[in-house]
Amino acid sequence: MPTADELLSADTVTTLAGLLARAGRRSAPALTARAAALDGLSYSGRVGAIRDAVLADLPADWPGFEAVVRTALAEPAFEGWMTFPVNEAVAVRGLEVFEPGLELLHDLTSRLTAESAVRPFLRADPDRALAVVREWTGDPDPHVRRLASEGTRPRLPWAPQLPAFVADPRPALPVLDALYRDESEYVRRSVSNHLNDIGRDHPALAVETAARWLAEPAGTTDRVVRHGLRTLIKAGRPEALTLLGHAPDVPVTVRGPVVTTPRVAVGEYLVFDYAVTNTGELPAELVVDYVVHHTKANGTRTPKVFKLVTRPLAPGETLGGTKRHSFKPITTRRYHSGEHLVQLQVNGRVRGEAVFSLDAG
Repeated sequence: MPTADELLSADTVTTLAGLLARAGRRSAPALTARAAALDGLSYSGRVGAIRDAVLADLPADWPGFEAVVRTALAEPAFEGWMTFPVNEAVAVRGLEVFEPGLELLHDLTSRLTAESAVRPFLRADPDRALAVVREWTGDPDPHVRRLASEGTRPRLPWAPQLPAFVADPRPALPVLDALYRDESEYVRRSVSNHLNDIGRDHPALAVETAARWLAEPAGTTDRVVRHGLRTLIKAGRPEALTLLGHAPDVPVTVRGPVVTTPRVAVGEYLVFDYAVTNTGELPAELVVDYVVHHTKANGTRTPKVFKLVTRPLAPGETLGGTKRHSFKPITTRRYHSGEHLVQLQVNGRVRGEAVFSLDAG
């Protein structure tokens, strides 16, 4: 993952200052000063500080502001991460005029996604913003079509949530309906991620939407739906599993998990063997996962589902293997010593479990 300095370095901001100064035929003192004062700022801190400098250097009126940004857009060098804080400045200044602000983001997004910058418009007036965004689904530029889906995601990572769409995602569904068969994988992946967001809060609506798409599919629709329902599949939601042909009551026998490392230290691997046999008379579509229940400081456990294999299994056929699960330290999880649990999950149902001890040091 690139560092904040790699994404928005002093050189990048200096280049941006020069581009905007030439575009506006005026100096850019705030940006020039900011380029020399970035140390210690996180990525989000840099975005906010550079955005504020752009707002300070560019005209305060919308026509003047827009004219400078559009002149800069004519320069091929105006691209990449330097445009991200400019997008955020458009989100501040453009709210005053609304539709023209969205149209400027439409033109900026091909330089680097404006997915975060459209969200203040959607929070301020969802209906008015969606009227513009829905038009983007027919745009010839895949960056713009992706912006329509990505910008309206209820829970877009590293961006403010859209509380109205978290509560009721249905107003944005016409956007997804227009794009799930898009010719661009870049766009379709966003649609899948948007559907996955919906499934976190409204699983029945996500499954219902996926079923509609599968009833009128393109050749890529099955993949879109599978990726879009991934969280529900991991959670073992029977309606999602059944829609994708993974019957929760599939006839199988399961051996394992057989833990071969009953004591694991942080930095080492949990190792276990497993085997699943189709005991039915028909081929079975299997989703085999494993669940690690991490022990917390208070002694309770929290489960985390991990993928093993998704594949068809013929009658009498067995699939199996050995899994090595890393307990390497990561920033998103704190490990605690104690007895942990690992389970095998087949088509959403737990079929076997074993305990092991973790030494967190």
